[in-house]
Amino acid sequence: MQKTSKFFQIVLLVFFALGLIFFIAFETLGGLVGMDEVSSDNMVTIMLVGFVIFLAAWLFSYLAISGLSSKLEKKEVELNKVKAKLYDLEHPETEVKKPKKVEAVKPAETPEKTEDEKYTEE
Repeated sequence: MQKTSKFFQIVLLVFFALGLIFFIAFETLGGLVGMDEVSSDNMVTIMLVGFVIFLAAWLFSYLAISGLSSKLEKKEVELNKVKAKLYDLEHPETEVKKPKKVEAVKPAETPEKTEDEKYTEE
């Protein structure tokens, strides 16, 4: 994408530079091209072609920048993972301890009360 972006930027620069030179030396170059005078139709056509080249250059620049930023984000994530591994290797005593499983405590089993004991409590 970067090469395409640079290519379109150079094409845009050359297009408008040649257009500027053409209009500065119009009296000389106009006859060579077959234009006696500059009409509004000719100017609209030239400006639209320049605008399309500009949009193409802008689009490819945007795509190149977004591609680079996504690559940068991936590299940052990878770098953070490497840093974490390096820290773990340098500090082995500070390993994260997993919490122990706590089993549910059963209430103490009580013997069944006899019928006499049930009535005496009430």
